[in-house]
Amino acid sequence: MTPTSSQPAPHTVTQTDQRPTLWLMVGASILCTLVTVVFARLAYGLILPSMSASLGLNYAEAANLGTVTALGYLTLVLPAGMLASRYGARRAILLGLCLGIAGFSGLAMASSYPTLLVLMVMLGAATAFAYTPLISLLGSWFPERRGTVIGFANSGVGSGMLLAGAVVPLLTGEGSDPDTGWRFVWALFGLSAVLCAVVCAIVFKDPPRPAQNDSVGKVPRVRINSVYRNPHVVTVGLVYAVVGVTYIVQSIFMYSFALNAGISPVAAGRLVALMGILAIFAGPLWGWGSDLMGHGRALMICMCMCLIGTAAPVLRPTLPAFTLHYLLLGISVTGLFTAILASATRTVSREHAAVAVSFVTLFFAFGQLVGPALAGLLLEATGNFRLTFLISCLLMVLGIYLSWLSGQSQDRTDLMRKT
Repeated sequence: MTPTSSQPAPHTVTQTDQRPTLWLMVGASILCTLVTVVFARLAYGLILPSMSASLGLNYAEAANLGTVTALGYLTLVLPAGMLASRYGARRAILLGLCLGIAGFSGLAMASSYPTLLVLMVMLGAATAFAYTPLISLLGSWFPERRGTVIGFANSGVGSGMLLAGAVVPLLTGEGSDPDTGWRFVWALFGLSAVLCAVVCAIVFKDPPRPAQNDSVGKVPRVRINSVYRNPHVVTVGLVYAVVGVTYIVQSIFMYSFALNAGISPVAAGRLVALMGILAIFAGPLWGWGSDLMGHGRALMICMCMCLIGTAAPVLRPTLPAFTLHYLLLGISVTGLFTAILASATRTVSREHAAVAVSFVTLFFAFGQLVGPALAGLLLEATGNFRLTFLISCLLMVLGIYLSWLSGQSQDRTDLMRKT
């Protein structure tokens, strides 16, 4: 039957009836980001010194654990996007959280290096199946405010770094049992993943699917040709690759760099917490600002701030320099991720949003795979943190140029749509 004005077409999303409550979605998204990005990926750098001392890991072995996490992310991020597009983001997110629960629980008990490698791969898979579908889910429900809602979701990175920066040094620092403190941390992360899975199962729901060939309920086949041939999406992906290399090296080794430079564990942990506090507020602000100024321009500004922050301890590895580093990264990093992910979905259809996010995240995951491995080998050979982060600074210069190109590409696409 042909729909009339009093009978809306099936699978039409209305502003009032079918949308989930914005703040419930945002709250659950913040929690999901905290667990699947910070606890599963970024907090490893804080746990690393205690974990390495307890298990006798060298720099290369420690870096390999970060590398295999990125490998799990890399190999499964595109299948996660396809799964979310075909069967719904909610299922993909819950699958990712289940993998995280298993990975955290295993790390709390494991001591064998091969077992640790497998469990870290599971954490990478958890991020792939949970975080990237989450971003596409937010963009699909709130397309007119995609930067803002993604920014709120990414404020979970700040919340998580705040918690990790405060809790991890207390459980692993002076006065703690060096063989069990880091295990308590992984166990706490596992409990948080259980809580997150319950919340997400209650709050999240998938947007209605458009009918295909008059067959209501038929699951559409998602083709990625239009995504990976999109020049703007590819440029954004290259920027994300630079971020993948530089940010994961920072998250794994900057804390160790600070300790190596004579900063106390408590002071370094407070700097990480400062970064987290700033990121909580910076994410939503950058999301709102990027919707106004353009995601490409916001991306370039954030990349410049990251470059200045990373160069500071390279030039002078002192407490003020490390403070400037964590201050600038706290302000800019969530803006970096927000602008990239919002920009990736800007020039594709809603049905391809999950695939676009997953496709650019492939570049990010590849950077995360290469970065820790090369940084670990360099540190093992030279022990020189300053040289390692100098190379990161040079890569960020390339990232600034690519960010400018992405802004130009997006402006051209927007102009073509208007005409």
